[in-house]
Amino acid sequence: MGDLLFLAHRVPFPPDRGDKIRSYNILKHLAGKRRVHLAAFADDDADIAAAEALRPMVGRLHVERRARSRASAAAIGLARGQAISVAAFASPMMTRFVKAVAEEETVDGTYIFSGQMAQYAPAGRPFAMDFVDMDSEKFAAYAASAHGPMRWVWRREAERLFAFEREVAARAAVSLFVSDAEAALFRDRTGLPDTRARALENGIDLDRYRPAPHRRGETPLIVFTGQMDYPPNIEAAAGFARDVMPSIRARHPDARFAIVGRKPDACLSALDGRNGVEVTGEVPDVRPWLTDADVVVAPLRIARGVQNKVLEAMAMARPVVASPQAFEGIDAAPDRDLIVAGGARAEAEAVLALLADPVRAETIGAAARARVEARYAWKARLAALDDLLERF
Repeated sequence: MGDLLFLAHRVPFPPDRGDKIRSYNILKHLAGKRRVHLAAFADDDADIAAAEALRPMVGRLHVERRARSRASAAAIGLARGQAISVAAFASPMMTRFVKAVAEEETVDGTYIFSGQMAQYAPAGRPFAMDFVDMDSEKFAAYAASAHGPMRWVWRREAERLFAFEREVAARAAVSLFVSDAEAALFRDRTGLPDTRARALENGIDLDRYRPAPHRRGETPLIVFTGQMDYPPNIEAAAGFARDVMPSIRARHPDARFAIVGRKPDACLSALDGRNGVEVTGEVPDVRPWLTDADVVVAPLRIARGVQNKVLEAMAMARPVVASPQAFEGIDAAPDRDLIVAGGARAEAEAVLALLADPVRAETIGAAARARVEARYAWKARLAALDDLLERF
């Protein structure tokens, strides 16, 4: 068997955010089966430095800083009639590296992680396209809630990106998605059979995210985790602070809401210290925050696929209150493994009920851990990749 080429829109290390967790575990699995060459973009110098940890795992390694600004990508995308998010990842240097690997190494196939990287698929060779989520639907959701010129921008992006996704999927040996629901939506929109568009679900590191004794504090602690410059997370955290916390603090005046994650947007930083809100910024390890949380919330209004933040909290046996959007794609039972609540009022009532009944909260947390153990171990989730390799 020949080598594989792995293309990623972001360096798949360290596995400390949703896309990196998935890409790292897939890369690790593939590298255990075949020689893999890796090409990825870096967001910053920290990404470039982190990539060195992957060198022993791969053959040839190419990492480059993505320097094109959003304004430049928008101008190019609009001028060329292509999706802005695809234009943002265009690079002659990346093109040259992929061409060199395809010509100089015995590459049988390519694993492409995230739709933006499909523009580099080597001609004449099979590839697996891991879309993860149907990004065009995310932009359509942005458009539905936007106003003014941005409504047009997001609608155009949704249309152009879907056209690109459909064209890429027509050429791919298989298109992969993080959940059955996401794969079914794509099949419905494109007409592809289930053999060509299917789910490859996320897993969870059950050793890393292991329950620890809950340290119940003197004041109730509610926690939300994530990348805090990501628009859906910004909206979720700000909305919970604005619309839900007042109801909770009416019953528990000392309740705290911790927004835990790197690069908090300015609108979130402005909430720090007000009405029980704590904005931590980047933390070395999110697990102590989850351990201390009386309730973990995932109040997303826009969400695609499977939310790793929910799986992590469940794996640590914490009671989770998730919006219907954040719950979609997770194979668990509402009211047994977690609480699903839609809207600010329902979220407030769910959190207050758990704070009032610690025994029930711990019971739900224990059921959550059991469900994750039974359903989401990485080894079991990635077993399907072994069959996929037979196509290359």
